[in-house]
Formats: sequence, structure tokens, C-alpha cells
Amino acid sequence: MTLALRALTRLASWPDLAEAPPNCGTGRALRSEQSEIVHLHTEQDVDLHLTVPAIRRLETYLRDETAVRVVPGSDWVTMRLEVDSDIDLLLTLVSAALHAHRTQPAPADTPSPGCNEHRGMALPRNGFGGN
Repeated sequence: MTLALRALTRLASWPDLAEAPPNCGTGRALRSEQSEIVHLHTEQDVDLHLTVPAIRRLETYLRDETAVRVVPGSDWVTMRLEVDSDIDLLLTLVSAALHAHRTQPAPADTPSPGCNEHRGMALPRNGFGGN
């Protein structure tokens, strides 16, 4: 079983998440009552709808995580699942995303922001060195 499928299996059991078609049309998605939260695009690549305020609050931490790619101006972060501990990080960040969407929901007439799928994928761990 791939890491993404293991993550999907664990997250799909959460009461606040339900599987739904992704708005980008690629892979599988989980959504809360408020918004799409997780897009699993490939066996390793995941987009997570954290919201801009949550990304700002966690930015220092996120930039230190080699599995996470922050895309400037996006409400989403991209993760590359390569080791078991990346699933644990994803679960933690999904919890933060759910909290962010509950405490600062977007107005009902706000269009759903697109994920990072068409903005490029996360780099493998060895692609982050030296910056």
C-alpha cells in the first residue's frame, strides 16, 4: 500500500472528513463541511488546504519541513510523502487545516481556491539542499 493510500485510509475515518471528487479533477479528495481539505494527486504528492492565515502562522515550521512546499500566494501547501513520518506530519497539518476552516470560514460566495496541482509539484527531499 502506498503512503498516500495509507494516509487516505486513516484520514477517511475522521468524522470531520468525507471523500469527494477534487475540484482540480486529479486524484482523490477529502473535504470538511466547509471546504476541500486534502487532494491526493499521486502515490506521493498531496495538496493540503491550510488557508493563508494558517500558513503564515506556521510558516517558519513549514519551511523547515523538507516534505512541505509552500507556494507563494496559495491557500494550499504541497507535501511529498516519502517516509512513514510524512504521514504523521500530514495528519497534524490536516488537523490544523480543519481548525483553520472552522475558526475562519470563507464567506459562502467566495470561490473555492484552486490547489497547487497545476502550479508544479513538490520536489524530492534531495532537491531542497543548499537553500
